[in-house]
Amino acid sequence: MASLHEPWLLENGLKGSSKEIRHGRTAHNMSSSSLRKKSDLTLVSKVRYAMLRQFLANLQEVILGTKLSVLFPAIPLAIVAECYGFGRPWVFALSLLGLTPLAERVSFLTEQIAYYTGPTVGGLLNATCGNATELIIAIFALSQHKIDVVKYSLLGSVLSNLLLVLGTSLFCGGIANIAREQKYDRRQADVNSLLLLLGLLCHSLPLLFRMSGASAALTADPTLQLSRASSIVMLIAYVSYIVFQLFTHRQLFEAPEEAEGDDDGISEEEPVIGFWSGFIWLVGMTVVISLLSEYVVETIEDASDTWGISVSFISIILLPIVGNAAEHAGAIIFAFKNKLDISLGVALGSATQISMFVVPLCVLVSWIMGINMDLNFNLLETGSLALSIIAVAFTLQDGTSHYMKGLVLLLLYIVIGACFFVSKTPLNQVNITNSGAELATILRA
Repeated sequence: MASLHEPWLLENGLKGSSKEIRHGRTAHNMSSSSLRKKSDLTLVSKVRYAMLRQFLANLQEVILGTKLSVLFPAIPLAIVAECYGFGRPWVFALSLLGLTPLAERVSFLTEQIAYYTGPTVGGLLNATCGNATELIIAIFALSQHKIDVVKYSLLGSVLSNLLLVLGTSLFCGGIANIAREQKYDRRQADVNSLLLLLGLLCHSLPLLFRMSGASAALTADPTLQLSRASSIVMLIAYVSYIVFQLFTHRQLFEAPEEAEGDDDGISEEEPVIGFWSGFIWLVGMTVVISLLSEYVVETIEDASDTWGISVSFISIILLPIVGNAAEHAGAIIFAFKNKLDISLGVALGSATQISMFVVPLCVLVSWIMGINMDLNFNLLETGSLALSIIAVAFTLQDGTSHYMKGLVLLLLYIVIGACFFVSKTPLNQVNITNSGAELATILRA
């Protein structure tokens, strides 16, 4: 195995020692690595041709180097189902399953690239590509003017991380370590909670502004302007958070080094693929994610009609659970090992990234595309988000944990899921911003 890797290291100019590289690993990296498995390259090393040997080694590391490799066949099946006109719900289900291993592989590839670029650039890659699946799905939904699907899926990702992932982690960790005191560093949780509260304020103001207005037609345009201004503020706050995380207070967000020596973890002290190989694979994975995301967006309403489940429930509950299953499973695994700092880093970090980066970015992208998307997620959705953030903030305030805290968060998620399951609001009634803004424009003209 070493003979395969050493030429790549010399060719690509690996930066820094293994200790320096390991120093930059975050909770997201550790969570993703918990689902990886070591590849046996004995047979590959016997291939005579160097280029073929390198390609086969990359193929084995990227495709078979994860415990979720059993889900990769869902990708060609989804493409075949779409090309040959199979049932639309089948296309939706297969595409959703295919996105699960791809999300984990993107994390793996960004980490491999980080070995050559250094921990700072690697951190920036993780900060921008950590939720690439949600962002790509949102952009495809925006291109088809399905603003409600965008809002539902992003809201569901935040709720899933805050309640389901964090709740399951605290509950499982509390049960597995019931006789031990569980502690974690409050400082990272405090920073993320503060940013989530800022995001909640930016979501609440457009809703309150609309509710206080005389009519939707007269308040639609000012609400849109307020949302765009708030989105710019949120992105500024997120950039400040990245500087805080990667430069000024970097030690608060790094994964504990002792976690890397676990028996079932993968010690990533050196890269397993080259820089350009990782870059090409990353581009290829992004293209496949884009294709499957397009399938998901196009077939979500057909799946809703066939299964008799509302689009809001599919977008808020099913999409985040399946799409982020790999990351969520990693957080729960480390909670079992009483490494709550990693679990909290995954759950709170992902929720913060979606709320403060993906959501405002979608608002600005829709602005560029000429589509009117605001931050008004309606009363029920915004209320659920507010109560979830407040509940998590209270849960994490003392720096200790037990299974009861996790159980309460899980029950909150179940209640919210039941609420959206019985909600049958038609899609054309969820978002009225576009029609209101257009009417206001006509009136001014």
